[in-house]
Amino acid sequence: MAVRRGVWLVLLLIVCAVLASAALVAFSWVAFSQTPGMPARGVLVVRVDGSLEEVATNPFDQLFQEPVTVRSLSEALRAAKEDPRITGVLLRPVQAPALWGKIQELSDALVDFRSSGKPLVAVLEVAGDREYVLASAASRVILVPPGQLNLTGLASYQLFLRGLFDKIGATPDLLHIGDYKTAVNTFTEKGFTPAHREMTQSLNHDAFEQLLGVVANARKKSVAEVRALIDQGPMLPDAALANGLVDDVAYLDEIGKTSGLGDRFQEIELPRYLPAARRPRTGLTAPKIAMLYAVGTIVSGRGGSGPTGTEVGSDKLTEYIRAIRNDDSIKAAVLRIDSPGGSTVASDVIWRELMLLRARKPLVVSMSDLAASGGYYIAMPGHVIVAQPGTLTGSIGIFSGKFVVGGTYNKLGVNIESVSEGRFAQMYSGIRPFTPDERLKIEEQMQAFYDQFVEKVAESRSSTPEKIDAVAQGRVWTGRQARDIGLVDELGGLPRALAIARQRAGLAPDAAVQVVVYPPKPSVYEAVSTMFGGADGGMRASLAEALLSQEDRQALGAIRQPMQQLRRGESLALLPWVFVR
Repeated sequence: MAVRRGVWLVLLLIVCAVLASAALVAFSWVAFSQTPGMPARGVLVVRVDGSLEEVATNPFDQLFQEPVTVRSLSEALRAAKEDPRITGVLLRPVQAPALWGKIQELSDALVDFRSSGKPLVAVLEVAGDREYVLASAASRVILVPPGQLNLTGLASYQLFLRGLFDKIGATPDLLHIGDYKTAVNTFTEKGFTPAHREMTQSLNHDAFEQLLGVVANARKKSVAEVRALIDQGPMLPDAALANGLVDDVAYLDEIGKTSGLGDRFQEIELPRYLPAARRPRTGLTAPKIAMLYAVGTIVSGRGGSGPTGTEVGSDKLTEYIRAIRNDDSIKAAVLRIDSPGGSTVASDVIWRELMLLRARKPLVVSMSDLAASGGYYIAMPGHVIVAQPGTLTGSIGIFSGKFVVGGTYNKLGVNIESVSEGRFAQMYSGIRPFTPDERLKIEEQMQAFYDQFVEKVAESRSSTPEKIDAVAQGRVWTGRQARDIGLVDELGGLPRALAIARQRAGLAPDAAVQVVVYPPKPSVYEAVSTMFGGADGGMRASLAEALLSQEDRQALGAIRQPMQQLRRGESLALLPWVFVR
């Protein structure tokens, strides 16, 4: 009886805990979901501080507030353009996103806001190249007196771990197809190969040329003049002002007098404005356009989020694709990709479902920072592919292999012996390298998939396998370069992709539509389970975000993802990690 009473007591405590959690969620919903009253007039403050996400990575946060994402920020600026309550925008770029696609997306939205005639003022403290490019969209750029303009040019950094593997007695036994498929070089090399250096220099040069063009256009200078000024950087405020790179040197409380914002303007923070910026709800009969996000490394299964970033699970994404395909009220779909690729099998599964979708309704692809390797693979079904000039794409190639750690065990005094049945039973053993026969088997599998990859690209781009192979070989291209060689159709952002989707669906440009977002907002149960360590590992991801910088998480993900997925013996279509600074 005592045991039975104990069981009931435990059950009662569990029920009480669940009810308490539900009550907390309900209270928080009421407390935080109320939008405070908007002032009659004010200046919208847009702070850019760190990474700018495509979708909210913490489902729990979405219950209480409108998350700040690329799309929500851009839509807020478009709403502010027409909103009589918003008299101007104050841009505060403290730390811009690490790559260029999202920066260009936000710059486009800022330039569009300027067309309203309302003042757009950027205030810089310590600004690098990326922060300054964002500020260049403003009608007036101000640097605080103790600040610094670190406009110094672009440098790309590549991580090489072969020396570390040698020290610990481990061997990366990796194979790749494509001279430029350099993701394996992180593990197999101690420095740049000639092809790796050539590609990295090409990417860095094109990004730098884009930066020069933006600054020259914004500051009414020639490209040669901007290049010369960058070679003089970094600059203190007086030098930046004298060289015409900023319009004023002033503290925040002093900017109202000359900026056009007014002497005593009221600030409206972006999170406060987002709920008010939502467009009026359209009628339930209005045609729908689906907005499907594929953000993160492509994996088999459900995917989720972890310490080094989000994952695109093929199971979950294909469920959304089928839902879009079978919903007759959805007239077109936009696939928004921000992915370095990943599993070849998962990429092909997603590709197949997207091909079935495009047979039923228009499919437009919008590329963010990354849509490369497996990310480009799932872009191929698009009727139209739109990328930003700075998007990293292409990387049409694959690699496979394993990490051999038998030597590491030997250094630790550990001996591992085995018995097996079957010619290739120990093929993926981490104790020894591949035999010649095993290597031949893997090369055959890889070549078959690479040939299939190239053929599918050729078909989707109305080209030939020979022409695609010439620009494939694992080479990464910027969006601008990819447009020139035929891998991308247009340069632009999400608004342009949506406009094309409307047009292809036969809808008027000003017709009312409902944009249906996939994945949808999480339920309370999904959010709470994620918060308390559910399948998505939300708490682990939050801890990693607190301890690691954006660049650290990218680097860790570049190391972790191949090592984790190659344990299955699977070929990967994954972008090499390059950090541009």
